[in-house]
Amino acid sequence: MMSISHLLEDFAKSSASQPVALTDVSLEDLKLESFENGYQAGWEDAVKAQSEDCRRISTDLAQNLRDLSFTYHEAHAAILDSLAPVVGQMTAAVLPEMAHATLGLRIREELERILRDQPTPQVRITAAPDDALAIDPLLPDDAGISLSLEEDHSIARGQVHLRFGENEREIDIQSLLDEIREAVAGFFQEARKETA
Repeated sequence: MMSISHLLEDFAKSSASQPVALTDVSLEDLKLESFENGYQAGWEDAVKAQSEDCRRISTDLAQNLRDLSFTYHEAHAAILDSLAPVVGQMTAAVLPEMAHATLGLRIREELERILRDQPTPQVRITAAPDDALAIDPLLPDDAGISLSLEEDHSIARGQVHLRFGENEREIDIQSLLDEIREAVAGFFQEARKETA
């Protein structure tokens, strides 16, 4: 069997043959150099760790903002989707009844405007039969004007014509309701486009 010891260097022989002499000055230089190298390595590690922390925090913050924005848009879209049918039903069922119930008040307001323009006019009010029944009790008795209320079967419910002198004004509840429905539908369409 052959030994491989002849291929390897023998450090025991070389260190024994050459004595190493360390002086106090060279020992201090080695300590100082060792301290400087350790300090520099620690500083570089700290800078690297801080850069990685800043990058990680920036990435996390950006992701959280994206998640928050997405969550807000989801919530906004969900609220709009749930409100649309309710508001649609209100404009279709409740609003017309409310508008017709306040028709007499609207006529009264219009009569007050007419009185401001013409002190003692003669006003003829023409309305559908159902509306005439609702309007009659709300008309002022002593307004200082001559009022006449006529039923007209050709006028649609919610339409009232006020004629005074050569002027005429029309109150059209149905037209107003149609405008409100269109405005509500347009609002929800625009809101859905913004959240999409």
